[in-house]
Amino acid sequence: MLRTLSIRDFVIVDSIDLEFSAGFSVLTGETGAGKSILIDALTLALGGRGDAGVVREGASKADITADFAPSEQARSWLESNEFASEEGGALLRRVIDNAGRSKAFINGIAATAAQLRDLGDMLVDIHGQHAHQSLLKGGAQRALVDSQAASADASSADDVKAVAATFKTWRALTRQREEFETNAANLLDQRERLEWQVGELEKLALKGGEWADITSEHSRLAHAASLLEGAQEALAVISESEHPILSQLALLNQKLGKLVLVDSDLQPIIDLIDPARIQLQEAVYALNDYLDRVELDPERLRQVDVRMEVIHSMARKFHVTPDELPEECAKLSLTLRQLADASDLDGLRRQEDKFKAKYMEAAATLSARRAAAATLLGTAVTEAMQDLNMTGGSFEVALTPCEPAGFGMEQLEFLVAGHAGTTLRPLAKVASGGELARIALAISVITSNATTTPTLIFDEVDSGIGGGVAEVVGRLLKRLGQERQVLCVTHLPQVASQAEQHFQVAKTTLASGKTTSRIDLLDARARVEEVARMLGGLEITATTRQHARELLAL
Repeated sequence: MLRTLSIRDFVIVDSIDLEFSAGFSVLTGETGAGKSILIDALTLALGGRGDAGVVREGASKADITADFAPSEQARSWLESNEFASEEGGALLRRVIDNAGRSKAFINGIAATAAQLRDLGDMLVDIHGQHAHQSLLKGGAQRALVDSQAASADASSADDVKAVAATFKTWRALTRQREEFETNAANLLDQRERLEWQVGELEKLALKGGEWADITSEHSRLAHAASLLEGAQEALAVISESEHPILSQLALLNQKLGKLVLVDSDLQPIIDLIDPARIQLQEAVYALNDYLDRVELDPERLRQVDVRMEVIHSMARKFHVTPDELPEECAKLSLTLRQLADASDLDGLRRQEDKFKAKYMEAAATLSARRAAAATLLGTAVTEAMQDLNMTGGSFEVALTPCEPAGFGMEQLEFLVAGHAGTTLRPLAKVASGGELARIALAISVITSNATTTPTLIFDEVDSGIGGGVAEVVGRLLKRLGQERQVLCVTHLPQVASQAEQHFQVAKTTLASGKTTSRIDLLDARARVEEVARMLGGLEITATTRQHARELLAL
């Protein structure tokens, strides 16, 4: 649940720090006092869109921090995304500067707005004052019924995803098959050309790294005579000439060995010459070995020349370098295999039929779960309507078969009869705004009761309601608050009097002439005054105060 909310320099708020408790809480205040500012600030902290316009005039940035006691689902998300804290809480922070740049943090760690939204969806469910408008749209109605089905059986959400995924694959295969049937001749030409190209490259059989090896061998064979001559000359100078270096070093070493007996200072020089003699002897062994391996081979040189010419020619033909030919062969082979699969009309039809069957199975399962959820929702809303001054009224979710689509095989429509004896009509055609507001509220409360989100916020969803119905609405929200944390922005005293925690929003004008908004937690006495104001307007009398006390006592 939401524990604290801190707002700094947001719209007309200078600085506000609020603490919330469990149960049902309300925010009230004069029209225009900024009752929805708290909801707007919280929405921003939950990853909502924001711009420089939310920064209070004259301030450098707006800063909103919300502290939650997370649910098990949210705690698991925090751990899997490496945002978990030692305290076990969920601290969401959003900062927007006066240039419109945004920063987001979760438990002090930099995050993205998308991550805030993902986490926020597990923490708070906000029903805006225009929620009834979205309920008039078929997509919103379908999503609401699907969420009800998922609350009863979590696998229902998987059904929705499976229907969408299998439909997408099925339609892609259908388009592929139709394209092949339309362009069969072009595809055949393309396949024949690829077969010829792959055949040429496979006949060449150039392996990875072969080009480097063959160029090295060609260089060695082409310069074999020079290599032999150079190696033989080096061998002669070192050990086989009339005065070879190796023999001269041996004599020199022997002579200095005798002289060192006369002067020991010659020993370091001997120590330098002897290793040189040893290294030269090793060079003689290596040169002899090299001469044994290197030989003139004109036939092999001719073969390598031919191979290199063939490789060069193939590289020019395919507009690649010689060492890129193996990769080009692999790429064209893959394209050919894909084209072969794509041009297998019978195979395409089998795949298409396979995914059509999968779609039909998943869609049928989803339809059954939707039907069950629609029946339960219709019954629950119908019961709620009886308490909302719509005695005899009824609500029904109609499921009408339609052509297969990504959302399933039926269209959903909310039907309502406001009173006994009236015909069920689409919710979008309900004439009375008051009826629409009451039905929307009933749906909001019922669907919220089914969700696992720990904090529910209702932002003036009771507009268009009054009198005894408003008292029923208050009781509905209070009952919901026994299971969840419920926060409601309201203008109805009958709703406000039911709350366990009451905040008042007020605007004040500072000495500087600037307007600021504040939010105060009301004690019992202040609460009587606020409920009396809501009942009686500007002039509060003893009678309105008495009425306020009676409402609060109830």
